[in-house]
Amino acid sequence: MNKLKTVLSAVALCAGMTAFAHAAPETIKFSHVVAENTPKGQMALKFRDLVSERIGDKYVVEVYPNSQLFGDGKEMEALLLGDIQFIAPSLSKFSKYTKKLQVYDLPFLFKDMEAVDRFQQSEAGQELLQSVKGKGLVGLGYLHNGLKQLSANDPLRVPSDADGKKFRIMSSDVLAAQFEAVDAVPLKKPFSEVFTLLQTRAIDGQENTWSNIYSKKFFEVQPYITESNHGVLDYMVTTSTEFWMTLPDEDREVLQKALAESVAHGNAIANDKVMKDRKSIMESGRSEIITLTDAERQQWVEVMKPVWSQFQDDIGPEIIEAAVASNQ
Repeated sequence: MNKLKTVLSAVALCAGMTAFAHAAPETIKFSHVVAENTPKGQMALKFRDLVSERIGDKYVVEVYPNSQLFGDGKEMEALLLGDIQFIAPSLSKFSKYTKKLQVYDLPFLFKDMEAVDRFQQSEAGQELLQSVKGKGLVGLGYLHNGLKQLSANDPLRVPSDADGKKFRIMSSDVLAAQFEAVDAVPLKKPFSEVFTLLQTRAIDGQENTWSNIYSKKFFEVQPYITESNHGVLDYMVTTSTEFWMTLPDEDREVLQKALAESVAHGNAIANDKVMKDRKSIMESGRSEIITLTDAERQQWVEVMKPVWSQFQDDIGPEIIEAAVASNQ
């Protein structure tokens, strides 16, 4: 009888070990709100593929684009609750957790994307990645989308052209102040609703990058796009402290490296898509692209730049100074 028990125990142990060895990989959900053919969309897919290649027996990344799981108003909460493991919100979305990242919303702060990149890779820029650490979030890297343009139902050449018009903005007090500076009406609305709001003319215009304007077809329902390059729309790839710190060190290292490579891939696409998507919009004939003269652009700068001082204390003057220095 004892011999039989021993044999049965051994069989059970082997069965258990076999089941453990073939345990299903842990699912990592990456949720975002834009299309798959955007820099963010391509970055997320690259991350999924690299994880599959390197540790696919332990983790499988599922990517959910276009707000399939959560809209941009809910994804941060979902991350903290553990419903998803990775998101890449626009930097504007973090004002609830830290005021310092509002620096990226200041109008006419960066002269080009090279300046944005220099700032983000600087000591000040890297420290900003950690500014959400005390809120249960881990900033893992910056992802580019590009400089923002203004689109509207009517031509926008000088600030007075925006007077009284309703513009959709992300949830950002800085962006609200930016449009209030030109006597426009800013409305905080989810990204997933923008096309319908524009199509039905519930709003008059919006601000976005060439990539988003093209991929989400905003140009089809906006007759005019002003090439203003007035702000930057970038993202922070983010996870939760609870998820990130419970990973084995060796797994976290693999995921972090895969993510860094994916972000570099996404940023390369972002740089390439700027002129391609602009050209596609221009060739469509659906929108007229308005090129500002130096004098016209300077009017926008002069009206909007006081927003800097309005938020200087919240952001920190030293951070703004470091950002300005990146233009040199």
